[in-house]
Amino acid sequence: MDQMRHLIQGAYDLHIHSGPDLMPRKMDDAEMAERIVASGMAGFAMKSHYFCTGERAKIVSKQFPGCHGIGSLVLNQSVGGINPTAVEIAARSETKMIWFPTLDSVHGREDIYSGKPIEKLPYWARIILQMEAEGIEITPIRILDDNGKLIDPVYDVLNAIAKHNLTLVTGNISHEECFALVKAAHERKVEKIIIALVDHPSVNYSLEEQKELLQYGAYMEHCYNTWSSGKSDWEETLRQIKTIGPDRVVLTTDLGQKDGIYPDEGMLAFAVKLAEAGVSEADIRKMMVTNPSAFVK
Repeated sequence: MDQMRHLIQGAYDLHIHSGPDLMPRKMDDAEMAERIVASGMAGFAMKSHYFCTGERAKIVSKQFPGCHGIGSLVLNQSVGGINPTAVEIAARSETKMIWFPTLDSVHGREDIYSGKPIEKLPYWARIILQMEAEGIEITPIRILDDNGKLIDPVYDVLNAIAKHNLTLVTGNISHEECFALVKAAHERKVEKIIIALVDHPSVNYSLEEQKELLQYGAYMEHCYNTWSSGKSDWEETLRQIKTIGPDRVVLTTDLGQKDGIYPDEGMLAFAVKLAEAGVSEADIRKMMVTNPSAFVK
């Protein structure tokens, strides 16, 4: 695998769960930055379901000049949900990526109430159930009203994203919400849109849906952790990547879990897997280097 390391030179991983965080993580920002520099990658986006990471990103970039730290904000309830003020503040602190709700979306919460024992649920789900048991309500977020229209704060958030030229990432919202959001974002001149986790079972967009979303300028995100953990079939992931084409795909890892490999290792493994499947080096680098770099300027 070492002889393939040139494939990730200059790459960005826009989906890394580094610490400090509420959930246990394999590495903190500093260790991840050291690994980015050692691997020859260009930088990484730190994603927390709970906190804005813009300030952390600035420290990383200062302390590790060879690593571009990228901040993100996820619009879950810990930051007020669909909160235009939080987006404005994040933008003014040089945060680059705004995620719509993940674990606090109505769609994302469905797994919690599946009847699984608490020890079988994701760590974040256990936190929600524990807080509910203590009488602390965390209201799930839906971005559409009862008539299927986007709620007013969504438009304010989109206007802020467009004004500051930020990247919109769709998160774990439903398909209905996603299409309404992306159409509205396109109308409001949001130029950077990523459809998150397109082949993950929690969202699972068909190729026909992905092609429709392309019309609004969106890019499709495929994560190493989705297929490597068995949540999706590798051959289907490969088919989707090849069908959509490298011009509109972004490859990330979604790593940082304590029992997983390091994200730079995941990026390299993803690149090698694609090369072995016949994807050209130029196309791999487009999806790992060229395309992601456009979202963090």
